[in-house]
Amino acid sequence: MTHLHDADAAIEAVRSGEIDASFRAVTAPARRLPGGVRAVRVLDEPIQLLTGPAHRLAEAPAVAPADLAGHRIWMPGNVAGTEWAAFYDDLAAAFGLTVDVTDPDFGSEPLLDMLAASPALASFVGDQTHLLWPAHYDLRRIPVQRPTPVYPHSLLWRPDNPHPALPALRHHLGSPVLPPRAGLRAGRTPSRKAAPVPPRRRLPERLTNG
Repeated sequence: MTHLHDADAAIEAVRSGEIDASFRAVTAPARRLPGGVRAVRVLDEPIQLLTGPAHRLAEAPAVAPADLAGHRIWMPGNVAGTEWAAFYDDLAAAFGLTVDVTDPDFGSEPLLDMLAASPALASFVGDQTHLLWPAHYDLRRIPVQRPTPVYPHSLLWRPDNPHPALPALRHHLGSPVLPPRAGLRAGRTPSRKAAPVPPRRRLPERLTNG
């Protein structure tokens, strides 16, 4: 297992045979992938809003993307030029959101510290992103729905790669699967009053599962 921060470097490593496979967000395979490299979508991961207990949306059982206009979504880990930064740039442009990438990225723990104490900051996390925090932080993971933005994970490989585990890996991943737990925030029971949501809006396929 290895970590390649840059998507282009990972794609080239697959092409050259330096690595056997990679998981990336590939939103335009025909334009980005060199000859011989294949990609298949294996997981659409729903996006959640992460807030502290004092945030105005903390008690909402779910929020729509349009509800987040005017809120500061803080994501200092979004490095310019990465595929995840491009994904959140597209999401922000589609719904008029403010994704703030200022301040150094010191990892998840300082981010959680800031969110727990702030009535104004929020962040986006994937439904399957595992986060641990002290119980007194009382952070909230709130599903984003109608529409649900999803982060598109794809498997990249070369069909002529002879590694014996590649066919088993591809068979195991099979077809795209949506996590069954996307509708609940961790460790919380839903509020009795639902947050208002606007009519469904259509997003590009790379951003939503409908």
